[in-house]
Amino acid sequence: MKKFATLLSVSVLGGIMTLGSYKLFVEEGDFSGPEEQRIEAASNQIFPVSNNTAIYGTNADFTEAAEKTVNAVVHVKNVAIFDQPRSVWEQYYRGGTSGKAIQGAGSGVIITPDGYIVTNNHVIKDANEIEVTLNNNKTYKAKVIGTDSRADISLIKIDATDLAYIPFGNSNDMKIGEWVLAVGNPFNLTSTVTAGIVSAKARDLNAGDGSPQSFIQTDAAINPGNSGGALVNINGELIGINTAITSQTGSYIGYGFAVPSNNARKIVEDLIEFGNVQQGILGIRGADVSPPISQQFGLNVSQGVYVSDVDLGSGAAISGIKEGDVIRQIDNIEVRKMSDLTGYINTKRPDDVVEVKIIRNGKERSLRVPLTKYETYVIKPIGLEVANASKAELNNFKIESGVKIIRSLSNDKQSQALVGIIITRLDDQKVSDVSEVEKILNKKDPSEPISVTFVNVQGEEQTYIWR
Repeated sequence: MKKFATLLSVSVLGGIMTLGSYKLFVEEGDFSGPEEQRIEAASNQIFPVSNNTAIYGTNADFTEAAEKTVNAVVHVKNVAIFDQPRSVWEQYYRGGTSGKAIQGAGSGVIITPDGYIVTNNHVIKDANEIEVTLNNNKTYKAKVIGTDSRADISLIKIDATDLAYIPFGNSNDMKIGEWVLAVGNPFNLTSTVTAGIVSAKARDLNAGDGSPQSFIQTDAAINPGNSGGALVNINGELIGINTAITSQTGSYIGYGFAVPSNNARKIVEDLIEFGNVQQGILGIRGADVSPPISQQFGLNVSQGVYVSDVDLGSGAAISGIKEGDVIRQIDNIEVRKMSDLTGYINTKRPDDVVEVKIIRNGKERSLRVPLTKYETYVIKPIGLEVANASKAELNNFKIESGVKIIRSLSNDKQSQALVGIIITRLDDQKVSDVSEVEKILNKKDPSEPISVTFVNVQGEEQTYIWR
């Protein structure tokens, strides 16, 4: 997998990549999307969602899907504004005046008739100004509603009405081998539609780095200039936001990747409702079941997620998930590997309850697990990442408040040894959660030393100073 990873140039392009839009020789006209429904159930969906069933077969007609979607994919320009010339040439041609420069360009997908647009975070990152051009060549200024850099998804909005839009489909229902279209403007061409199939689901491009991803893989051609464009099924429903390609040249060689629509929809709904992404977690750590793991632990299964640790006080612990269990299913989603599990969990919110099927001692069990909120913060001066400590963990350390060290950013043995213990004070200020850690560090001069008070499992305090 690492060899494959070294060949990956995941061209998450700040102006080149996953799909934009302009005009594919299609006249501006009325847009009639598939039948829509508003689902107000568990995940509080607030955007149009389609309930159509995909059509299968090699004789599928792509023209209807193309006509429904091409007008709802836009071109997004990331514009930098500067006050002074940045080079001798700009001084010569502009005479020292201020101006604008395109930092990058990509694509976006209109998801509501009043102008909400999903794109990639890297397309609009650090933009002073964002320009959106519709397929009819009308241009609008856009404002950023919110971003999730971890998932590379951003939500922007233009001031417009009665726009063509693409309703969300259910990416969980996509099947390997199903036809899909990629819509965008690679190489600065006007709107382009390419066809392919779903090559794989729950594909993880960062294997081994501790943060599993879950992409739809497709062989529909995705090229530079495509970031933020639409991956749709042949009913014209949005089932992914095109995000990355793997290629030594930066151009299409048969692999493209998209954020599943269920994940993108949950992110943009969170950004509107809460202003940030609400991430729920099971509270387990584990690994894909593999032949060595099966042999080492005497497992009678060849796929799933082996639970190596359970966070105290988490929903998993409360519900009875234990070290050594193998997770095989969550709700109605089969779990073959960690990316299946994390991909589905990322469509849920804290306090949602999921049904988890596990194998324990060769027997299957079903457990209802409430998800808890995931909050972490990296203390850069000391190279440690912390998370909120549960009541059970605080009780184990015989303390009332503190944050737990969950990761060391270095391979230093001393830093690694701190993982799992509790920080109770920073610069002699009591900390109860990661938000207090962030406030203390934001007010601090980075050049000043920082004192950190730890508590070990015996309840003993030790204070160290980093300079």
